[in-house]
Amino acid sequence: MSIIEKAVGRLEQGKGIATHSAEVSAEPAIPPVIVAPVAPIVAQELAPKLAPVAAPAPSVTAEIPGKNSQRKVEIDIAQLHRLGMVTPDAERTAIAEEFRLIKRPLIEKAFNQKKGPLHHGNLIMVTSSLPGEGKTFCAVNLAISIAMELDHTVLLVDADVARPSVPRYLNLMPEGTNSEIGLMDVLLDDKLDLADAMLRTNIDTLTLLRAGSSHKRATELLASQSMSSLLSEIANRYPDRLVIFDSPPLLLTTEARVLANQMGQIILVVEAEATTQHAVKEVLRQLKSKANVNLIYNKARAFSNGDYYGNYYG
Repeated sequence: MSIIEKAVGRLEQGKGIATHSAEVSAEPAIPPVIVAPVAPIVAQELAPKLAPVAAPAPSVTAEIPGKNSQRKVEIDIAQLHRLGMVTPDAERTAIAEEFRLIKRPLIEKAFNQKKGPLHHGNLIMVTSSLPGEGKTFCAVNLAISIAMELDHTVLLVDADVARPSVPRYLNLMPEGTNSEIGLMDVLLDDKLDLADAMLRTNIDTLTLLRAGSSHKRATELLASQSMSSLLSEIANRYPDRLVIFDSPPLLLTTEARVLANQMGQIILVVEAEATTQHAVKEVLRQLKSKANVNLIYNKARAFSNGDYYGNYYG
């Protein structure tokens, strides 16, 4: 039985159990499995709520981005509540507890002083095999959960440059404002500093980096030396920071594969009763050189303890 088949088998076994995270010592190439029944939301109820809403524009501390500008946007905490997501008030909801379990091994790997921290271990990519499996939902929840830590800060990067989704969940200011500059703009413009594109939020320990302008050569830009230098700067600028990348789906874009090669840890979101074993095997085959791959089994309706977590829009 191949390593990939064993990994998929472990994922299948997780369908009837509660959250589980395990290290594999005998064969390190087999990814640990995080089985997470996250998000108590019904898709039909959530879809209209993610449509553009008439809300007051958030305040921005700098109208024109300049060198090391400190711009700020307001995350709509009320919308996070409505969508059943993790919120900074740290309520003991089912989803908050699930992401507490998910984040712990990721943090330990990133800052393990006994074994030595992983190279770029604080760069964590959240992806899926195909769209709609909940990767952005998981990335946002994970970032907010880590932001509640006392000893760490978080940078959430919207790296799905073709289809940015993070702003929809956080209900940030409308399109066409100065806060639109992001990752791609920093790579394209030598005059832009990383600090010019980063956005402080009303969650003090959470900073955002948006996708920025779309570009037809996005893959080449993400594979460039400029991107490698930028990632090193992001990883090393603050020793206590974890960086969560909401990545494009791996089976649809080359950008995701390029990003994966530069990440210290990877999370693959697998949709319960929807993602095929073939898709999971193909993604794991593509990531076979990456030792630190985790699986989140997502949108699970029921577990063996009888709890019902429901479903949500991915």
